[in-house]
Amino acid sequence: MTNQIILVLALLSPVIITIVQSPWFKGAFGEFKINLFLSFFLSKQQYHLIKNVTLPTENGTTQIDHILVSKFGIFVIETKNMKGWIFGNPDKKQWTQKIYKYSNTFQNPIHQNYKHIKTLESHLNIHQDYLFSIIVFVGDSTFKTEMPTNVTHTFDCIRYIKSKKLILLTDEQVTEIILTIDSGRLERSFKTNKDHIAHVKEIVKLKTDVKTCPKCGSAMILRTAKQGQQLGNKFWGCSSFPKCKTIVNIT
Repeated sequence: MTNQIILVLALLSPVIITIVQSPWFKGAFGEFKINLFLSFFLSKQQYHLIKNVTLPTENGTTQIDHILVSKFGIFVIETKNMKGWIFGNPDKKQWTQKIYKYSNTFQNPIHQNYKHIKTLESHLNIHQDYLFSIIVFVGDSTFKTEMPTNVTHTFDCIRYIKSKKLILLTDEQVTEIILTIDSGRLERSFKTNKDHIAHVKEIVKLKTDVKTCPKCGSAMILRTAKQGQQLGNKFWGCSSFPKCKTIVNIT
């Protein structure tokens, strides 16, 4: 019996490793970690956590990791489970993750969460001053560029939330907001998640013609060499030049 268990585990090991290393699992684990921190370090009487909210928009859906409703405002939280060095600028469309020699660009999470904020603002018919955007990086990551105060790691997220001490909403308003979100969200189901993923993939597909700098995430501009051995040849140059001098040759 013991040998059979060992054999089954050996057969399942590659599958388990693949699942653990998948973006889906990393995202789910990051959200789970934040759920624990929010539940453990914040009073349930003052902060009401609503998880994994999918709301309809004019052109599809938007999915929000965590919404904290309190008398101090509504905190809209986007989680990123990433490791390595993180380079980002609030105004750039793309940020960069570096792990040794490996580089990866990803959507600016501030911009990503802005859509969540605007959707909630419209859904709740509430002024944007009552909404706070928070980006939380979980995992072994280090910011290598200066970040806004609302872009944090796990523990700093709690500090940021607790720093908002001005009472903005009454108990009745808090209750009404919670009920409005719960009644307006799409049903938590496999189909809802599948449809949202399809919508996101379609957006990504429409943006594939936009080339971004692999170093800083800025837009790349098609240029023509005006001197040197490459005279007359076209290449992609970073729009942040001379601050960023990255070029990509066209082969």
